[in-house]
Amino acid sequence: NQVNNVLGFPYIFRGALDVRASTINEPMKIAAARALAELARQDVPDEVDAAYSGRRLRFGPEYIIPVPFDPRLISHVPPAVARAAMDSGVARRPIIDMDTYVHSLKGRLDPSAGSLHMIFDRVQHNPKRVVFAEGEEEKVIRAAIAFRAAGYGTPVLVGRSERIAETIKASSLADAANLEVVNARVSPHNKLYSDRLYARLQRHGVLQRDVQRMVNQDRNIFAACMVAEGHADAMVTGVTRRFYVCLDAATKVFDARDGQTLMAVSILIARGRTVLIADTSVHELPSSEQLADFAVQCASITRHLGHEPKVALLSFSNFGHPPREKAERIREAVHVLDERKVDFEYDGEMQANVALNYGLMKELYPFCRLNGPANVLIMPALHSANIVAKLMQELGGTAIGPILVGLEKPVQIVQTGATVNEIVTAAAFAALATTPLSR
Repeated sequence: NQVNNVLGFPYIFRGALDVRASTINEPMKIAAARALAELARQDVPDEVDAAYSGRRLRFGPEYIIPVPFDPRLISHVPPAVARAAMDSGVARRPIIDMDTYVHSLKGRLDPSAGSLHMIFDRVQHNPKRVVFAEGEEEKVIRAAIAFRAAGYGTPVLVGRSERIAETIKASSLADAANLEVVNARVSPHNKLYSDRLYARLQRHGVLQRDVQRMVNQDRNIFAACMVAEGHADAMVTGVTRRFYVCLDAATKVFDARDGQTLMAVSILIARGRTVLIADTSVHELPSSEQLADFAVQCASITRHLGHEPKVALLSFSNFGHPPREKAERIREAVHVLDERKVDFEYDGEMQANVALNYGLMKELYPFCRLNGPANVLIMPALHSANIVAKLMQELGGTAIGPILVGLEKPVQIVQTGATVNEIVTAAAFAALATTPLSR
């Protein structure tokens, strides 16, 4: 009876109401039961494990139905019920676009789902080959499986085949068959990668044997070389190594893209608002030119997310008050954007509360160029950007990133200990960067 109350009725009624079903019939109830059975066999997200004291849930004698706090229930069971209602002729308002319906259900529990829907949809229509550099890690294998199952492209695991096979067997991972595995030590492309990297680093105090060791032993270097030579489209890493270690490896292989500045963006979602913050991980004290670059690159990302950018260059002061020398960089960045004649709204320097509170902005500073609250915050320094992003994440906001922007080839670095969903999201952003996007 409790299974009915907790897992059955809420989601059966959700699907029935959404198609205005005239009754709840046997096909609808059978569809709900089958959806629950199918969900129980799927890999359980890390967030669900964490809600149950970190206990690893997997299908078997101790776990035969989904747990009540599994957020996937709302996007898995109601669509099945709705389809059954339509197929059996009792739906009075059929759902035309089932994919959009599923995404709307996800957004009710996950505020990031709506913001990422457009990104994921574009990746599905342009699937790519993405290297997962830490391929022996269970989380990474699970992320690769999820990436492939979602239709985002072909995952490639870097690691030892026997170790990956052992992890798959020990973790009882379903749908792991035929995952592509590349072992750096025995790859036929090692000489090609070593020669390319040596040509790049030989005048930076690096010996040829040092480069050979890097390619053979550093999976981030090897994965980056795969992307550099066109053997993959993008890469993702960071689960077991710190951000700056991974970034150092990537920048040994790649330069910044022409006309762009390497930077990291964090996407924060709270109270129904999506805000981009830059630069959260790369430049300690960016120059005025770099701040302007951040604004231009963030405006592009914002449009890819389906929003019109409104960029605020932040400071401790508002438009010259109090007058401080440290705010000159921010004011100068505004002048740089003026000279570039960019096609988005921007202004500064201003405090964060003014940037986000449009009423306050217009009351105190009616001359401000923004026609609404800012959705892109360009921070004056790495310290403030990184602190704000992580503070918001820990206080209950949803944070995505940092997203690495500006390298000549797509590389994404997750935070150490990232969840499977976070790894998949990073891989999707990496794949997206190889896909031309119209405004």
